[in-house]
Amino acid sequence: MRYLKTFLYSLLFCSVFLLTACGEDDPQKITTVDNPETVAIAFFDALYNEKNIEKAASVCNPKLARLILHYRTSSAVARHLFNMSYDKVEIKPDSAGVKVREQFKGQANITIYFDGYYQDNRIKDVKRLGIVQRDGKWFIDKVLKDPF
Repeated sequence: MRYLKTFLYSLLFCSVFLLTACGEDDPQKITTVDNPETVAIAFFDALYNEKNIEKAASVCNPKLARLILHYRTSSAVARHLFNMSYDKVEIKPDSAGVKVREQFKGQANITIYFDGYYQDNRIKDVKRLGIVQRDGKWFIDKVLKDPF
């Protein structure tokens, strides 16, 4: 009987251990990186809506990630790097999506539309990102010049 009790406790411990290891993904990282549009939207959502620069930097190349983390706050990144400040913003990709010729050989140029509010004023803006693919995952390589 004693061995059965020990066995059951061991089984219970292993079950609890395995179930706790199956928790959620790291909330400090963007985990869906198989589509360039998804990466671009998740980047700006982490920056503007979640106010989490570590999460935004997790999908950038090392040089851009260092620059973003240098500013220390999402509002500083928004103000200095993108020249856009929002209290709340809706982020959408170009409705035409990624054109085949823009997503060629592991590179894509993504256009993102912003529609939001800053101090009760409605602000619309457009940004373009250069995104590259490494090991099957997409990373933001650079912020392109304003298209307009």
